[in-house]
Amino acid sequence: MEKKKKAIRKRKRIRNLLLLIFLLLALVMDYCIYQYQKGLSEAEDGSYKEDQKTFDEFEGSEPQFGEMNILLVGSDSRGEEHSRADTLMIAHYNQNTHNMKVASIMRDTYVDIPGHGMQKINAAYAFGGPELVRKTIAKNFEVDVHYYAVIDFKGFSKLADIMAPNGIEVDIPYKMSYGIGTTLQPGKQVLYGDDLLAYVRFRHDRLSDFGRVERQQEVMFKLKEQAVSIHNLANIPKLLGAADPYIDTNVDTRALLSIGKGLVAGKSKEMESIRIPLQGSYENETVSVGEVLKIHLNQNKQSLQDFLSLNHS
Repeated sequence: MEKKKKAIRKRKRIRNLLLLIFLLLALVMDYCIYQYQKGLSEAEDGSYKEDQKTFDEFEGSEPQFGEMNILLVGSDSRGEEHSRADTLMIAHYNQNTHNMKVASIMRDTYVDIPGHGMQKINAAYAFGGPELVRKTIAKNFEVDVHYYAVIDFKGFSKLADIMAPNGIEVDIPYKMSYGIGTTLQPGKQVLYGDDLLAYVRFRHDRLSDFGRVERQQEVMFKLKEQAVSIHNLANIPKLLGAADPYIDTNVDTRALLSIGKGLVAGKSKEMESIRIPLQGSYENETVSVGEVLKIHLNQNKQSLQDFLSLNHS
């Protein structure tokens, strides 16, 4: 009789535990749906609110050795159907070490675009979208990218505000105003949304695009630190909802979860970076397509491959 009562109590405990787990899962699901919809409602109409893909299908290969390369494209279409890429980066993530690296490719880099001859690399996006950028990188640098993500600059402002609600602290070296639609005064200060976007886009100084790339990498590193904070772990569904209209990507949920989990595990690790072309590995020239960076291809190709750890035996 006593054994029977113990068995009944045990079954009740198990049943209650299962009910509690089910209730928690339901609450988490409701929270995620609510946060996603909240983010979506705040997003307004972005470039990718509707399916507007008119480019060739992306054909990046499957990642190997637990390493993946993601092409990051910053686009400011301003109404054009096919605009040039304003920003080009390759984010490299190692699932085994949780290391993340970022390679910035200067948009005026003079390369051979398949089917279009020698052009500035940012023209590849206008000619054929992410897939042609992938082919261009593969042809010139013998590096493949497995995924892509194109972000609308209007979306960058909104996502930055969600990821960093208290802003990002920067040290502005001098007054910035020309070409960014606002005026940023020199000195240490905290920037939000639109001002942060202006900071990473300013290029009308003696450093031109080189200074802009440095600022882009600086802000990306700081946003990465915000992304793995406790605040943003809870805010992930809202962030995904807000990002949806502004980002066109083929990164699947499994890859996103892997990256997110790894960034949290390795959040104390610094993000390495490189800029292509390397210092001293190019000449400024004026050609038929305008002012370009004519690079020493073999030197830059080898450096990019070494940086992305692609020389596997």
